[in-house]
Amino acid sequence: MTQPDWKKIARTVLLSRELDRLEIEQLTPQGKVKYQFSSGGHELSQVLLGYALDHPRDAAAVYYRSRPLLLASGLTAEEALASGMARMGGTTDGRDVGVTHNMPRRSGALILPMSGAVGAQYTPAAGYAQAIQYRAIHEPEWRGAIAVALGGDGSVAANGFWASLNIVTTLRLPYLFFIEDNNYGISVPSSLQTPEGNIAANLASFKNLEIIEADGTEPKEAWEAISKAVKYVRDGNGACLLRLRVVRLLGHTFIDTQEYKTKDEREQEAARDPVPRLKQYLIRSKKMTGDEWNTMRAEIQTELSDAVTAAEARAHPDPKEIVRGTFFTGTPPRHGGIRAEGVLIPLNDSAPKPEGARINFIEAVKRAMIHEMTINPRMLLFGEDVGVKGGVHGATQDMQKKFGVERVFDTSLSEEGIMGRAAGMAYAGLMPMPEIQFRKYADPAHEQITDIGTVRWRTANRFAAPMVVRIPVGYSRKTGDPWHSLSGEAIFAHLTGWRIAYPSNAEDAVGLIRSAMRGDDPTILLEHRVLLDGADARRPYPGDDYCIPFGKAATMTQGDELTVITWGEMVHRAAEAASPFEGRVNILDLRTIIPWDRESVLESVKHTGKVLIVHEDTITGGFAGEITSVIASEAFTYLDAPIERMATPDVPIPYSVPAMNALLPSVEGIRERMKYLLEF
Repeated sequence: MTQPDWKKIARTVLLSRELDRLEIEQLTPQGKVKYQFSSGGHELSQVLLGYALDHPRDAAAVYYRSRPLLLASGLTAEEALASGMARMGGTTDGRDVGVTHNMPRRSGALILPMSGAVGAQYTPAAGYAQAIQYRAIHEPEWRGAIAVALGGDGSVAANGFWASLNIVTTLRLPYLFFIEDNNYGISVPSSLQTPEGNIAANLASFKNLEIIEADGTEPKEAWEAISKAVKYVRDGNGACLLRLRVVRLLGHTFIDTQEYKTKDEREQEAARDPVPRLKQYLIRSKKMTGDEWNTMRAEIQTELSDAVTAAEARAHPDPKEIVRGTFFTGTPPRHGGIRAEGVLIPLNDSAPKPEGARINFIEAVKRAMIHEMTINPRMLLFGEDVGVKGGVHGATQDMQKKFGVERVFDTSLSEEGIMGRAAGMAYAGLMPMPEIQFRKYADPAHEQITDIGTVRWRTANRFAAPMVVRIPVGYSRKTGDPWHSLSGEAIFAHLTGWRIAYPSNAEDAVGLIRSAMRGDDPTILLEHRVLLDGADARRPYPGDDYCIPFGKAATMTQGDELTVITWGEMVHRAAEAASPFEGRVNILDLRTIIPWDRESVLESVKHTGKVLIVHEDTITGGFAGEITSVIASEAFTYLDAPIERMATPDVPIPYSVPAMNALLPSVEGIRERMKYLLEF
């Protein structure tokens, strides 16, 4: 790589250092900046990286000490200050912490939305890297782009680091681990993060991973190492881990006094400050004089004084607007999903057009996915065993043969990796369709799932991560157990920003998954295991344009005396239970949990005056509680009996079939509760 513009480098490094100084000495003590994470000691290496990421499709996943990289990528001082002050015009418009960065592409790399959790940046970067590899097949402008994940030495102990390490090395993705080793994770030394404190040494024999180490405080050495690492990845060689030894001159945050460091340690770190070293290097190599350096510093201080005034003049977020923006409302994000790039697929809500004989739930889902993948080449389907095997439930049988290994592929046994990868793919303009084999197995990916749901809100619609996640749930007719039989939709319902579908039959499954695949929000489709091949759920295929709007319940039976609200497999139990009460019970199949059809529920309750809610999830914290609360608040005066609910007791589903059947709401039990309410 050619030599960088060292004066430009120096200016950005000084700007970062002076921004830190301004916040530490003035704005944070005044209470104008609430969170201050100094980048002191990290500036040089990050700024050099920022200027090396010059491909228009490069992307970087960052962490809370990454502001120097953003400054090198186009962030202005005023925007940086506005972010710290929680003002409009910052990187999140006051929604997220000022150091929780994101930035649509400007003069440098695309800055992927940052998580507030250490190590969560790695797998989204891996997903972006795989998207580069995929899009470069047909789009030349993506060739040569790379994904970079920045992290401190503490982050190499996180699940996300190891998940991404497996992904990028097994697939030889264009990915750079940019590890800034300052010897401490808050107060914990790096020797407790990885053996002997050197992740590069420990990974020296890791296959398909180039290892480079350098002193990140020495300008020439740092630039040569960064240039070498970036070129290695950009040339298509696969992944590289660059470990740069840096210093953290101040504490973890503003209030951290670093009492855990000895006086000698602090003095040694101060001696390695990259800013004086950069100044000396530039003067020695005659790239800049001492007077020019001092003049530049004075100009930056004046610029920052003006930037503070401008940032303080910016508006605070409007409380009326801050509660909006969780879901897509018509304005595409700058990055994320296919609509952001103008690739539109019509979303219909047409009536079903039945084709042929009844088919089972899983075949209906498969046919819908095949059609959507045929018309949308940006859709990728992946998960554990979905490729050659065709999925443990058969939903992807022969799809790899039809669409190729680039679009239907197996993953490692890492749900963190599956979901984080999906986020990165979405940021790169793809529509990911990850499969989680069973509901319980989503738990290791909880952090990524949480982040995906809130990304649109956290970035003020600069980014979004539309995707469709398929998860089989619930008990099996043959057996149950605590690991494969969990329903657990209430936990997902509490995760902001996710749409949750829970269909009870093949037709609804097609309509809902197609709406999700053509939609703009992250969506979870819960597929009950009993319904996958169950006779009750079979329906004719409703056609390749059939879509169901989320938040619209279906009326299964009509009646005037009792409203029964349910979803999933319990719909069929409720219908069978109501058979003796023809014309008396109004059964509503919610079909979607988020959003749920409040209007239809309230209308029915006001008409019948009595309510029974039935679900398979545990009773405490189950979604029936949310429905009950709304009914009690908005239809209390219409009630002629207490609101009743039936659910599974607060224990896992047992392996014993008789015990399992005793715990689940049974047809007989539901019928007895209906009879009780009808006679109340």
